[in-house]
Amino acid sequence: MNEFDANVPIYLQIMREIKRAVVTGELKPGDRLPSVRERAEALTVNPNTVQRAYQELEREGVSETRRGTGSFIVERNELIGELRVEMAGTVITAFIEGMRSLGFADGAMVERLEKELRDRGAGGAAMAGGAN
Repeated sequence: MNEFDANVPIYLQIMREIKRAVVTGELKPGDRLPSVRERAEALTVNPNTVQRAYQELEREGVSETRRGTGSFIVERNELIGELRVEMAGTVITAFIEGMRSLGFADGAMVERLEKELRDRGAGGAAMAGGAN
């Protein structure tokens, strides 16, 4: 994470980055997260901001705190699929809002998306199977 979006709270951006890392396999169930201090220094943010992100991740069931050893990604088989669906919803919502702001009606959005998928060929087919 290089720069923060001024329109989104930093703790939410930290959470999103951690979730993305879980979905892409950079972080695996059971992996230890950097300490609050380490993450805050790396991102040059207030440790309270990182603490809030970690607390929210724990509340959402993404991570767990083990007393004396730190925060870890939970070891739950469903986690990656759940996060993938959650993040897909966010991407789809942003797409729909963006297309509507450009004046596209729902049917025109679907047509445009279908055209883009056809034009890009079967390149995305391998990923589509893993997203179910």
